[in-house]
Amino acid sequence: MSQLEQELKQLIVESLELEDIQPQEIETDAPLFVDGLGLDSIDALELGVAIKKRYGVKLDANAEDTRAHFASVASLAAFISEHGKAEVAQ
Repeated sequence: MSQLEQELKQLIVESLELEDIQPQEIETDAPLFVDGLGLDSIDALELGVAIKKRYGVKLDANAEDTRAHFASVASLAAFISEHGKAEVAQ
């Protein structure tokens, strides 16, 4: 698992105030919404804001591919690596 994926798991837990889950319990390739972690659209908005603040990456809620970027921790990490600040660690 990359450092970025670990950071994203921590960011998810902290920004969404998930009290009953530890970052290491989030599966990298598991869905974040519905069947997987069970996040909803409000969580997506909060997570998007946290990602923008931390990595300087804006996820457009109206873009067709945004849902794919939020599919899992792995897909978020790939998107941030491609579009984020140069100092994003791998």
